[in-house]
Amino acid sequence: MEMDFRIEDTVLEGRVVAVNQDLARIGCDAVVLSAHPTLLPGGGVSGALHRAAGPELARAAGPLGPLAPGEAAATPGFALPARMVIHAVAPPWSGGGRGEAEGLARCYAAVFRVAAASGARSLAIPAIGAGIYGWPPDAAAAIGVAAAREFVVAGPGRRVVFALLDLTAFRAFSDLLTG
Repeated sequence: MEMDFRIEDTVLEGRVVAVNQDLARIGCDAVVLSAHPTLLPGGGVSGALHRAAGPELARAAGPLGPLAPGEAAATPGFALPARMVIHAVAPPWSGGGRGEAEGLARCYAAVFRVAAASGARSLAIPAIGAGIYGWPPDAAAAIGVAAAREFVVAGPGRRVVFALLDLTAFRAFSDLLTG
């Protein structure tokens, strides 16, 4: 049976970890949604978060779009155990030679700027871009973990959990964080 938990139960202050846990069940300041540019509900993690948050999330997010890849915007968390949702648009993977890494780094930078501006110190994040945008989990993990480590050292009490149900993504993030 899956248990609800607060991010503080899993992450010590100033830490970044990966858990094999449903993102929509983690209590934190902000949960990050890997979003379509329109910010409308999609499939996968986006659809699951929208269903968990309730229809208010789509009504709040829609007017904020469209966003370009590398941009992020925030809405309330509604029925989620998070105060807010940060909607982040990743660039699609095209083989790695078209500036994708820089685009995903901009996406994470936008997420952490929005978090810092809103006072969010604890975040739960999926493998941004590793779903329908086709990012290889190892490449997505390298960029995500580097950005999360920068975020946690830049302010006191900051914590980041990468919540990953896909075991390949979970292993990619875990290997970087424990290696």
